[in-house]
Amino acid sequence: VQLQASGGGLVQAGGSVRLSCAASGSIFSINAMGWYRQAPGKQRELVAAITSGGSTNYADSVKGRFTISRDNAKNTVYLQMNSLKPEDAAVYYCNADISIYSEPFLDEYDYWGQGTLVTVSS
Repeated sequence: VQLQASGGGLVQAGGSVRLSCAASGSIFSINAMGWYRQAPGKQRELVAAITSGGSTNYADSVKGRFTISRDNAKNTVYLQMNSLKPEDAAVYYCNADISIYSEPFLDEYDYWGQGTLVTVSS
């Protein structure tokens, strides 16, 4: 199973960018999916998460500006980032809890994407 993230880049403050992360491989089901970020010298933090049923939660710092969504048919999670601020600059990582069936077991594993850099110029 792999998570492939894309969509990062350089954006001006106040601008928008959309991140995507597609899961591939021998997937039985995908449970929660989320986006984390890590800025230089800081710990990785949760930005937003979404359950398989579509319930979402956000870090306080991004509420009202970022929107997480998912396309279950495509095993893909998105992060629409609007009104970007310089403090949003970071490497963004997607994360997914994925169930894999290997007879007779159904196990859940935690996977990470490779990270995509978002740079916000002021």
